[in-house]
Amino acid sequence: MRPSWIVANNPGPFTLSGTRTFFVGSRRLAVIDPGPDGDREHVEALAERMGHADESTILLSHGHADHSGAVEALVARTGALVRGVGHDAAVPLSDGDVVETDQGPLISVDTPGHAKPHLVFHWPEAKAAFVADLVLGSGDTTWVGEYEGCVADYFESLERVGRLGCRVLYPAHGSAIEDVADCLDRYRSHRLVRVEQVRDVLTAEPNADLDHVYSVVYGDTVPDGFKRAAEMSLEALLDYVRHPLA
Repeated sequence: MRPSWIVANNPGPFTLSGTRTFFVGSRRLAVIDPGPDGDREHVEALAERMGHADESTILLSHGHADHSGAVEALVARTGALVRGVGHDAAVPLSDGDVVETDQGPLISVDTPGHAKPHLVFHWPEAKAAFVADLVLGSGDTTWVGEYEGCVADYFESLERVGRLGCRVLYPAHGSAIEDVADCLDRYRSHRLVRVEQVRDVLTAEPNADLDHVYSVVYGDTVPDGFKRAAEMSLEALLDYVRHPLA
């Protein structure tokens, strides 16, 4: 049993081929992360699919615009209930809450790190989970730098998803992941390498400022336009090293 999906027209370095909006169910339908604002064709495609259901629920994993921006337009078209986190229109979901579909329940799993409120939706009947931006469909890193404590939260969230026993993960960006354990280990290892790089700099130079740590850890590898995102990620790593919570 697999979901279907529609990819929004918002490709980019963070979104890969674009945001995937997933569908679980047919008559009793869950629509996971409706995507960005301004993509009229995407909203129309979602609304057309939802029009065949008796009941539709929009689920939000978190509030970043590439996931939640289309909420207002889609609700205006369909009148669907919005549940999840990160948007004023959403009826909140807490850890362990269940959303029923006719392909089995989806269970919300609290997985902060990429965002402070961030949910994974566990689909036990398919031994699967919709992991939003916890991991991506390729590579070994996602952005973790939004708030103090996010790195420790991220490590714990990877552990939580690993304990679900899934055979496949569906990220919001990129292809399905079937090497679940290897993927989670890869993302954990990448972040741990960054932690050790920061720790090594601070061991050698305890008073090193952000610019110096940045030059050692990233050098000239950060693409144009992404320096601030990299700095925020580095600030989160510095916070983790200086004030470890795990």
